[in-house]
Amino acid sequence: MRRWNGWGDDTRDYPVPPALVELLTDAIGPARAPDDVTLATAVGQVPPSRLPEDASRPPGGLGDVASHHLLSTDPADRLLHARGQSFPDLVAMRSGQTGPVPDAVAHPRSGADVRTIIELAQGTGGHVIPYGGGTSVVGGVNATASEAPVLTVDLRGVTGLTRLNRRDQLATFGAGITGPRLEALLRADGLTLGHFPQSFELSTLGGWVATRSSGQQSLGYGRIERLFAGGVVESPAGTLELPTFPASAAGPDLREMVLGSEGRMGIITEATVRVRPVPEVDDVHAVFLPSWDAALEATREIVQSGTPLSMLRLSTAEEAASQRTLAGESRAALVLDRGLSLRGVGAGRCVLLIGVMGSARLARQRWKSAYGVARRHGGVHVGRSLGRRWQRGRFRTPYLRNGLWERGYGIDTVETATTWSKLSTMLASLEQEIGAALEPVGEKVHVITHLSHVYPTGSSVYTTYAFRLGATADETMERWIRCKDAASEAIVANGGTISHQHGVGLDHSAYLPAEKGELGMDALRSVTGSLDPDGRMNPGKLLA
Repeated sequence: MRRWNGWGDDTRDYPVPPALVELLTDAIGPARAPDDVTLATAVGQVPPSRLPEDASRPPGGLGDVASHHLLSTDPADRLLHARGQSFPDLVAMRSGQTGPVPDAVAHPRSGADVRTIIELAQGTGGHVIPYGGGTSVVGGVNATASEAPVLTVDLRGVTGLTRLNRRDQLATFGAGITGPRLEALLRADGLTLGHFPQSFELSTLGGWVATRSSGQQSLGYGRIERLFAGGVVESPAGTLELPTFPASAAGPDLREMVLGSEGRMGIITEATVRVRPVPEVDDVHAVFLPSWDAALEATREIVQSGTPLSMLRLSTAEEAASQRTLAGESRAALVLDRGLSLRGVGAGRCVLLIGVMGSARLARQRWKSAYGVARRHGGVHVGRSLGRRWQRGRFRTPYLRNGLWERGYGIDTVETATTWSKLSTMLASLEQEIGAALEPVGEKVHVITHLSHVYPTGSSVYTTYAFRLGATADETMERWIRCKDAASEAIVANGGTISHQHGVGLDHSAYLPAEKGELGMDALRSVTGSLDPDGRMNPGKLLA
């Protein structure tokens, strides 16, 4: 069962290593566990639904709105769909200050059901919020204050594999299908989509499309815009069908209008994606490099060489040192330290993860090519164990946020992307501004960074920061706002995108005009208005 006030399944956990608590205590000070409310207390604060009972108002003789068979007005159901997984969402749910909640949660089982729900909203003057896996970290699924009733549409019932064409390598799914279910259905036929964001276990295909998601192996498989081939969108103006073609010059590609639309234009009910055979080999190797400059140049040269790899993920020296601290003083860790030191890779070392996939022969060739570049920059490979460990645990890391909160520490992330020529300046500014954000209130911030996705022209910059929770929810939010504003302003000032893969939602919408420009924002409003003329769909997100 999903955890109601944190990340993931409540039957799973990621025990906080004592070494991590010690690291944070040394870096930012000892912390105190906050006083969290119970689920019963939070549910007890949910106000009555504002949906009308007047049968004359909805179109099509659909009967009383509040009692419609597709809708639930249960207070617990409404609470559990009121928030996503952003840091403000965590504060709200843990403190009981949940803010607005939807007036009902719709549970459709088909695209036709979604059409009915939109018509219900039109008949009641309501707003509609699409909800996939509920993993948005930017406020993308939140109910907002409104005089109109709010329907949140849980799409996880719109699922399943509806069409598979192995010859064309195309598969069509209900947009509410989650990552594990999608991969299980494909792998039964020896196929894969290969889209593995960190939220893979919980997030949905429609959510990936609506937020322009990047999988951890996007270097090999491609970002979701490369994988998304077509689909169906239900909007207030009607049904938008996006046919699938290998390529087309018939005007602008309407799929681009839907990608990253965050529910503002309608609800994606069906998605056709490009699939491929499961690779014979899918390996990740860890390479240690002696310095950040050497590691950055090696990474850039590898991706610009065109060698087909599944991923390149580079940790700065600070992040690598934090990872080393978590390893403790085991015999294996000490032996690794000595071995690397003897080969010229000391305390300032960085870690580069190199993913290779394909046939056994091609994987060997690709690894040899990539490692050859890294070795010229002083890189040292120490076997497959570290890469395998990363593969086993790559979806578990978000669970740490739950345990650290319960020890008094807040954890959040920020990500951007920029060109290689701007990257080092961007990274330094980002870490410096976040690190100093809480100095006015006498607090410290621990900051670490890695490059999670690389491209021939540049890279993402993915920064994680930790700070002590305040004595109250308001104080904790004030600290987060200081860090978030400092990060966002550093990104804009240094020529980065406000969001590389997390989307815009509520948290980034104020900074979007700096990236799109006045005319670009007008164009987005115009396109959105053509499909949603009354502004019913996910108001406040993407376009403030």
